[in-house]
Amino acid sequence: MAITQATELLATWEAGLDRTFDGRALLLHHAARPDTGGDSEALLSLPVGAREADLFALRRSLFGERMQVRLECESCGADMEFDLDAGEFARSLRVPEAAPVRIAEDGWVVEFRVPNVADLTAAARHADARRALLARCVVSVVRDGEVAPGRVPRGVAGGVPRGVADAARHGVADGVPHGADDGVPPGVPRGGALVDVLPPSVQRRIAEAAEAADPAADVTLNINCPECGTATRAELDIASYLWTELDAWARDLLLDVHLLATAYGWSEPEILALSPLRRRYYLELCADV
Repeated sequence: MAITQATELLATWEAGLDRTFDGRALLLHHAARPDTGGDSEALLSLPVGAREADLFALRRSLFGERMQVRLECESCGADMEFDLDAGEFARSLRVPEAAPVRIAEDGWVVEFRVPNVADLTAAARHADARRALLARCVVSVVRDGEVAPGRVPRGVAGGVPRGVADAARHGVADGVPHGADDGVPPGVPRGGALVDVLPPSVQRRIAEAAEAADPAADVTLNINCPECGTATRAELDIASYLWTELDAWARDLLLDVHLLATAYGWSEPEILALSPLRRRYYLELCADV
């Protein structure tokens, strides 16, 4: 499934050095799905949970099952280090259905689609990322049998579909004009009119339904501190985790290339063609000289 040759991985790493979080995540997703032929649009249209599942699978193929995680206790500040099983996580991730989700709450009936990767990226450009994300994903709003009006006063508050935290965390741009190009699906009034009419209780219900429909979009850990026993809740961001591993691997590999090229005069392609075991053996011989 995934690219595993050193030269291809190095190319992925090099391409991502000057990119933002979203750009690096997309590069990793391309690596996880080489069958897409470089079709970014196809990857961006996938639900967030589908991307997370793909990246967990890529991580396993490149670096194995064992994932080392380090957290700081929210209560006492103690460092907590533990191992996770990437295979167990991958098997537990369920890719959401493509069909829209419908919820009913307090006389409202709302139909929405699960946020995809493009939704998070677009929402991050808005000053109110949660409102932008809802505007993109809400398909229809009906109350007491009547379609909600196309224009109502602004004022969104309350819940948000799972994944908006990622959009906010990875760079919300302030000052984006209201009604700017946000990629709202056809048929949905621009400017978030359908969102504005929803009370907070309905928005919270949408958030709960979105989480249930795509649980893999937000992999959250609850770890009990061995020092004080307090539970610490933290999101496992597989894209950031995997990029950090790839960056460390690439820098170590380039150092190996430098040392072997200096010692034997071999070219980079010749060194990369060696298996990791043979490269390590030659490096040990160099150290013994």
